[in-house]
Amino acid sequence: MAKLIDGWEVVIGLEIHTQLNTKTKIFSGSSTEFGQDPNTQASLVDLAMPGVLPVLNQAVVDLAVRFGLGINAYIDQASVFARKNYFYPDSPKGYQISQMDNPIVGLGHVDIQLDDGSVKRIGVTRAHLEEDAGKSIHGAVSGMTGIDLNRACTPLLEIVSEPDMRSVEEAVAYVKTIHSLVRWLGISDGNMAEGSFRCDCNVSLRRPGNEFGTRCELKNINSFRFIEQAINVEIERQMDILESGGSITQETRLFDPVKMETRSMRSKEEANDYRYFPDPDLLPVIITDEQIERIRAELPELPVARRARFVESYGLTDYDAHVLTLSREMADFYEAVVVTAGGEKHAKLAANWVMGEFSAALNKASLELQNSPVSAEQLGGMVARI
Repeated sequence: MAKLIDGWEVVIGLEIHTQLNTKTKIFSGSSTEFGQDPNTQASLVDLAMPGVLPVLNQAVVDLAVRFGLGINAYIDQASVFARKNYFYPDSPKGYQISQMDNPIVGLGHVDIQLDDGSVKRIGVTRAHLEEDAGKSIHGAVSGMTGIDLNRACTPLLEIVSEPDMRSVEEAVAYVKTIHSLVRWLGISDGNMAEGSFRCDCNVSLRRPGNEFGTRCELKNINSFRFIEQAINVEIERQMDILESGGSITQETRLFDPVKMETRSMRSKEEANDYRYFPDPDLLPVIITDEQIERIRAELPELPVARRARFVESYGLTDYDAHVLTLSREMADFYEAVVVTAGGEKHAKLAANWVMGEFSAALNKASLELQNSPVSAEQLGGMVARI
């Protein structure tokens, strides 16, 4: 049963934008390297200058299929790129190349684990390919906004969930699950601070059993903490309006973490407002059975399967297995510790050390696992001698 807040049921759907791990952009040979001088990595193709033509990056298609297989989704073997028409200062073309009909990844799902140990399945409606926009720079020049187009045409995968989440806890768990998965699959670095992984949150309220309420979209949120705060703030805002007899206006809103408020950005557009039409410069994307099977064969053991194996083979609890598979790096490290420590008989002790003293020491030193001064073999050797 859904958790109610003062008699209201919260309905949440999320749109996650993750930049894909390619060295060049989706339709040009420009570099995707982060942190270069502004406007040094935007080619004539990225800017859609007259006489240039986009060419699809094959690696982008492979990475999208890889994600689709990772969420047990339908792969559309004949998808089409479209032009999504709108004006925004950091969109140099006046349109965005995206996918509307026939997205490359169709219906799929992910299972999220909540704090109480329960598991809930969240549907994924679609995941489609598109190009990123540039970036507006505020404050660099007094009274003006600068535009950096280095990010323009960087490949994005937009992952759209079903409106299946009924609490902030579920929404954050879902985002963390997708974040872990794209990194596990090696399709994105998931760096939220650099904008590689961003989330739009669609939030609405309804009385139990009623039709969905009017939703508001919270745009471009790039941290787990801000996602939690923004949704909570928006729930309170909508509840105050509805309980005072007002109605919710469908719109896009921005979250201000300093003032702890959401504020209106623009009215929420529908698909027909963007005047989608097939991009005349790009051919349909045809994916063969052989291509799908090649990518399937290259997939790593997925988190759910590895979690189940840790429980069955190593005798770990569901909680321990969940913690140790939050990232592929941690799961690999743990298994290397087990092997060095002498195998399955020391698996539980190895788990206790990896999750306990070892992780605490890394946190205290503000180190990521890949920068650990203690190797898995060294830690495994110590566990073997205990």
